[in-house]
Amino acid sequence: MEVFQEYLDRINDTEKRARVEELLTWITKRFPSLVPRIAWSQPMFTDHGTFIIGFSVAKNHLAFSPEKACLNRFLDEVMQAGYSNTKELIRIPWDSQVDFSLFEKMIEFNIMDKMECSTFWRK
Repeated sequence: MEVFQEYLDRINDTEKRARVEELLTWITKRFPSLVPRIAWSQPMFTDHGTFIIGFSVAKNHLAFSPEKACLNRFLDEVMQAGYSNTKELIRIPWDSQVDFSLFEKMIEFNIMDKMECSTFWRK
């Protein structure tokens, strides 16, 4: 988690910081083979050099990007969880619960789907 500490320290709201830290810690523990890193000033996780999932903090929500292919695969579940989305990211309002089972499925999908991927992003 130390790779994310500077990022977390810049989140002024204690509750938001704790929530982001909880999620990043959960991913680190649940998927220990993923590499935590900061890129484009945002926390993310990679596997064998390819992007798996990334996060950003906004005033009204925590956003995460699993890439378009993963988002499209889980769009119904994203909507059922009460999250909003764009083509490339999903927004979790700060007052909504984090659906850890959905995160787990999306991360597992990206790991398996990108197993043979040799680029950072899908082509």
